[in-house]
Amino acid sequence: MKLKRILKWGARAILVALILAFLWGFIAYWTSTNDCDRKTALVNPMKAIVYCEYGSPDVVKLEDVEKPVPKDNEVLIKVRAASLNALDAYMIRDAWLNRLIFGLRKPRDTRLGRDVAGVVEAVGKNVTQFKSDDEVFGICRGSLAENAVTPERALVMKPANVPFEQAASIPLAGLTALQGLRKGKIQPGQKVLINGATGGVGTFAVQIAKSLGAEVTAVCSTRNVELVRSIGADHVIDYTKEDFTKSDQRYDVIFDNVANHSFTERRRVLNPKGICVLAGMGGAGVREGQAVGRIAGNLLIARGLSSFTDQKFAQYITKMSKDDLIMLGDLVQTGKIRPVIERTCNLSDAPEALRVFDQGHARGKLVITVGGESR
Repeated sequence: MKLKRILKWGARAILVALILAFLWGFIAYWTSTNDCDRKTALVNPMKAIVYCEYGSPDVVKLEDVEKPVPKDNEVLIKVRAASLNALDAYMIRDAWLNRLIFGLRKPRDTRLGRDVAGVVEAVGKNVTQFKSDDEVFGICRGSLAENAVTPERALVMKPANVPFEQAASIPLAGLTALQGLRKGKIQPGQKVLINGATGGVGTFAVQIAKSLGAEVTAVCSTRNVELVRSIGADHVIDYTKEDFTKSDQRYDVIFDNVANHSFTERRRVLNPKGICVLAGMGGAGVREGQAVGRIAGNLLIARGLSSFTDQKFAQYITKMSKDDLIMLGDLVQTGKIRPVIERTCNLSDAPEALRVFDQGHARGKLVITVGGESR
């Protein structure tokens, strides 16, 4: 009798928990809102790229919003340039994973853009590293706008001879490439393969690997063969004609920016103690189903099974690092790496640029300029 009573109360507890979870989800869904729902008169308007609903790139618009005011530890930037990343394309999609992360019914943060280069307009009272008129670049939420604010720790000084457009193309893609290659423990003379070599991250990865003394093989499509050669790739594999996992070549490091091969296939072309760095899942053109499958393949299969072999599959999260940003800026300033920019357009053309970017197969970076002379 006691066991039956326990089971009965257990079943009731589970039922109550499910009902409460449903009610929480229902309330959270219908009460979720964003700035688009709060229609108030603008005191200090500026232009910005916003999206109020999930959907296709058609939901992205250029609108007037309130100019931000920096908090104590923040810097207000007059944006000169920003660039698009795969994250911008992912965030607007109407996908269940997006709704769990960015807002159930509507996106909580309606602003797009993460890379920025511009001029300091004002600083919070606790900011000590920057002052008005300093030229800076770094990571900034909502950078597709005339002005944006970001913490002091997310910015560094822009090298004087690097144009704003180039500086804006560096942060997220450059940090992802640099930190991923570092995860691969690259040594001079090693054979390194970059799978997905022509997007923003890939073009930086090719050049950074070369600057570290590696022998670089780049994987790309036919139309990009000359591009990757021009940025320093020693060898090029055209994936429309050849599958790199079926060759006799072996690599010390694979920087996998696409994740379109199986655990076994990638192991086949790794040296006995080689490292495969799980850097991405194919860029903006990858659809939700593909993305989830590739994430699962990396996390649950490749990363898990590699613990039983000498060949390692390493995963990482890109982190903001002032030292790394300074290093990347220096590499660009000295000409050791050259940001590859496919297209530059004005802020008003950003929605159309995002539509193009969302189709995938980008060649380097798409940069948005926001007024002022390029320097």
